[in-house]
Amino acid sequence: MRVELGQGLSPARSQLANGAVVLVQPTSMAPAVTIDCAFRAGSLYDPADLPGVSQLLGHVLDRGTDRRPAELLAEALDERGVALRVTTTRHRLVISCTCLAEDFEEVLAILVDVARRPLLAETDIDICRAETITALRQDEDNPAVVAIDAFAQSLYGPSHPYGRKAKGRVESVERISRRDLVAFHRRWVQPSSLSLVIVGDVDAERAVALAAAELEDWVGEPTTSPLVPAPPVPHTRRVQHVDMPGKSQADIAYGFNTIRRLDPRYYAYWMMNIVLGQFGLGGRLADNIRERHGMAYYAYSTFDASEGEGPLIVRAGVDPVNVARAVEAIDHEVRTLGTEGPTAAELTETREYLIGSIPRLLETNQSIAEFLATAERYELGLDYDRRLPGLLRAVTMDEVRAAVEEVLDPDVATVATAGPAGAR
Repeated sequence: MRVELGQGLSPARSQLANGAVVLVQPTSMAPAVTIDCAFRAGSLYDPADLPGVSQLLGHVLDRGTDRRPAELLAEALDERGVALRVTTTRHRLVISCTCLAEDFEEVLAILVDVARRPLLAETDIDICRAETITALRQDEDNPAVVAIDAFAQSLYGPSHPYGRKAKGRVESVERISRRDLVAFHRRWVQPSSLSLVIVGDVDAERAVALAAAELEDWVGEPTTSPLVPAPPVPHTRRVQHVDMPGKSQADIAYGFNTIRRLDPRYYAYWMMNIVLGQFGLGGRLADNIRERHGMAYYAYSTFDASEGEGPLIVRAGVDPVNVARAVEAIDHEVRTLGTEGPTAAELTETREYLIGSIPRLLETNQSIAEFLATAERYELGLDYDRRLPGLLRAVTMDEVRAAVEEVLDPDVATVATAGPAGAR
């Protein structure tokens, strides 16, 4: 089936003998193909005493392979107009690209080669290490990043994987050796942890056959994802300020830990977050803090349920003199929604907004690939795009009210601010 805009997805799925999963969705949007190669190999898998290994590996991964040294790899990509994207999150290491349909077979071979056989030359590692350290130093000078790092450490604790900096720290990155990168790659970048998603102007049967030909001789060890421990349960409010002299802006990270992605309450929590800080220009938070009182440059909330109990975080950037007032305004909106729940109109508008946004999630080959990768990651099913509207329609007011009562309590909020000393 070739998907046109507005049609449902019908991907072909194949699991190889070595555990690799291949998903192919033909489309007729353009004569192009997006390839998304995701491994369960994010920062969650870093050695506890060496955070930052997965990030550094992702940085150096596309600097050449055993078969294609850096110059040949760059030349092969450039002549096809392809740019590889390597991203590392807490849970995934992803190599992706978009190419012309006529180049699909060659580009697929290149991408798999990069994943399987990275050269990891010492000179490239040194360059990437220096670039990573520079980026970490820049983060240390950014109030928004400092606030969110302080929030995560306070909410989860420094020993919890969600409480550690995903990029690592300068002192740990300085200690990472080539041996560490090779060991991490050998342990976690395995076919048993791979989801390969192909979306575009391809024949599904041929694409699966080509992927199998590239992957089926890859013999690797079975991998098991480490369990994400339950976070500590807060019983009091925790407030922390990080002084950053000379900054003209202060940033606020405020929130709570919530649930795992596969918790049946997920859709009620999702709708709760939309009402609080996402709908329109930023939900209740932006309407109060930014629009009515003009205190914030930005104000919104995010909800990040994943393999572990992810956080609901309110983010705001304010003039340093407005930090206390902005936190009070956040407290007010959180307490009001937490005790009264959303209005019937808010719930209806949120449901319509989310259902109406589903087609936009499937507008491009890249967005379809991301959607399918998420569905595979959480075993949501190949028909998840068709079931999602029904799942949202089934959420009741009582379920959303229960969600806000479970989470939105300012008395146990974790609050981190970063900015000038007077920004408290």
